[in-house]
Amino acid sequence: MSDINTNKEEDVKPLNFLEEIIENDIKSGKLKTIMTRFPPEPNGYLHIGHAKAICLNFGLAKKYGGKTNLRFDDTNPVKEDTEYVDSIKDDIRWLGFEWANEFYASDYFERLYEWAIVLINKGLAYVDDQTQEEIRQNRGTVTVPGKESPYRNRSEEENLDLFKRMRAGELKDGEKVLRAKIDMASSNMLMRDPILYRIIHAHHHRTGDKWCIYPMYDFAHGQSDSIEHITHSICTLEFDVHRPLYDWFIEKLEIFPSHQYEFARLNLTYTVMSKRKLLELVKNNFVKGWDDPRMPTIVGIRRRGYTPKAVRMFAEKVGVAKRDNVIDLSLLEWCIREDLNKKANRYMAVLNPLKVVITNYPEDKVEEMEAINNPEDESAGKRKVPFSKVIYIERDDFMENPPKKFFRLAPGKEVRLRYAYFITCNEVIKDDNGEIVELHCTYDPESHGGNSPDGRKVQGTIHWVSIEHMETAEVRLFDRLFTEPFMGNIPEGKDYKEYLNPHSLKTATAFIEPELAKIKKDERVQFERIGYFWQDYDSRRDMLIFNRIVTLKDTWAKLNKQ
Repeated sequence: MSDINTNKEEDVKPLNFLEEIIENDIKSGKLKTIMTRFPPEPNGYLHIGHAKAICLNFGLAKKYGGKTNLRFDDTNPVKEDTEYVDSIKDDIRWLGFEWANEFYASDYFERLYEWAIVLINKGLAYVDDQTQEEIRQNRGTVTVPGKESPYRNRSEEENLDLFKRMRAGELKDGEKVLRAKIDMASSNMLMRDPILYRIIHAHHHRTGDKWCIYPMYDFAHGQSDSIEHITHSICTLEFDVHRPLYDWFIEKLEIFPSHQYEFARLNLTYTVMSKRKLLELVKNNFVKGWDDPRMPTIVGIRRRGYTPKAVRMFAEKVGVAKRDNVIDLSLLEWCIREDLNKKANRYMAVLNPLKVVITNYPEDKVEEMEAINNPEDESAGKRKVPFSKVIYIERDDFMENPPKKFFRLAPGKEVRLRYAYFITCNEVIKDDNGEIVELHCTYDPESHGGNSPDGRKVQGTIHWVSIEHMETAEVRLFDRLFTEPFMGNIPEGKDYKEYLNPHSLKTATAFIEPELAKIKKDERVQFERIGYFWQDYDSRRDMLIFNRIVTLKDTWAKLNKQ
């Protein structure tokens, strides 16, 4: 009998509070299976916060043998478009999920209208003639009760007639609204006779001009959940004040009792998550579109080169909390490094070149050095890298007057060229302005492959490319979009755009080894000692363009070791 305990308590991942709720519901016999949904409004592109919600809803359903619906909350025709519908579906599939059913709130417009009539007939809804401003002023404050509308006690017959006239298009935008009759003195402001329907004469992306009245979010959301028999309606924390209203509609309409649960939304440092602010960045050309790799949108993250696995890993590590918190962007970067470290082949590229002439290397000699593609994956094999008399190294790998612990190239100092030879710097060549333009070095022929022939130790290893054989490419070096981490807490009197990072995108010419120019378009690679890269959508064989996905430095791992 084995003495190995495979069920150690510490190996069991603790349940989050939503998993605990679901397991209790199943164990109690309250539910046999679960049904979740992801209900985006198609008025913009999804961002990393939505990715967390997608992973949560689909992940819970998968774990407990349930299903997830995709439902578009298309109740505002002014802001919505099929462009966003298509992008949302593409993003979900890219993340690795498939929905059980595809629905739209507009599928339920007729039923929602009928339910509004049910509320009117029960004396629980009325047509109000007040303007939006009057309604706002009469709603009161947290400490002051609201004032009842002068139209609150209209007869059921009059309310039905007016509501039907609203639907028939006889009234102008804003002329009347339908409100629930609840409690104008409620401590929950949302329960103070909330608006159920407003008049909007606008073309809808699915229903065309059939409707000119549209339900508000609170009247459409819970009922749509009920229609679909959603067992666990999972929302972000700001919707917790909506839950009493969610429950009120279900109770008064006597329909399937879906239930809402709230979790903390994702707040990420050095970025913004507001759709309004993201739209502003796009419209005012602060970024180059929704898919700009600096954006927190899923299309932007995809173009940057992030993998679905890394995003799912990030969502899992963020976890599910009951209180809002701010997640450091370095955690997302750690996740993509963790994924790519195991699968990305290594290549050499020089971004800030300094010419090196190896004076004792034969003039016309060319060697092919054997390089390891990925030290984390033996099956990735090896490749040949051409080596010749004149090479480029990174300018940062040389200092004329180095400090004591500088282990790279310097006058009179020896360094290892990756996969090649030991070289020693003998002469520094400068131009008329005193700028270093070239180094003259000698190599040790016995150190082929970068191995010491006599056991001497060389601490520094640097990368290089052969000038005769190199290819060129454009590289786009992305940094954080904002200069400060506190984007969720902008100081009073300040505009978030004041913190835009002017250096969030830099471009450079990269000199790359020839094998790197042959990789597949969708292959992610590591430029040794620089970072992880992949080809941008604009890249062509005659003009290679690489996006830096992330640098090699891992600040998150360091923070968590302290």
